[in-house]
Amino acid sequence: MQMLEKMGPAPPLMVSTWLNAEGAISLESLKGKVVVLHAFQMLCPACVQLATPQMQKLHAMVDPDDVAVVGLHTVFEHHEVMTPAALNVFAHENRLTFPIGIDRHNGEAIPLTMQAYGFQGTPSLALIDRKGFLRARSFGHQTDLALGILVGALIAE
Repeated sequence: MQMLEKMGPAPPLMVSTWLNAEGAISLESLKGKVVVLHAFQMLCPACVQLATPQMQKLHAMVDPDDVAVVGLHTVFEHHEVMTPAALNVFAHENRLTFPIGIDRHNGEAIPLTMQAYGFQGTPSLALIDRKGFLRARSFGHQTDLALGILVGALIAE
């Protein structure tokens, strides 16, 4: 994960359905909070074993007035089995309580939010500051220490 830099306004979340949320979530509604956007797939081993449990721990540890952990289920392969019903079971079985949006498709292989953020695969991570600016982006699992340092720095700003 690179160091924090301003990369411009974070692209909007283009989500078809939300789990673990009262309604639709937008980055505009999260302004004033640091946003940790976690892109994952249910069939991605690094997501299942490392990154998604890490996001659940982070979600449980942080003050929800300061930090929002948001999952993005972004499917770019095995579409036929990666259904909303399967994701709901996955979230329940893995005790995921952070909000999870299902990335919207427009007929192309790569979903819309994944395209907008330039994610190369899963797991991917984007950090967004309190003003809505994209500050860091990464592909692959990040260590707890590296993630904690960057999230802490954004909280302190």
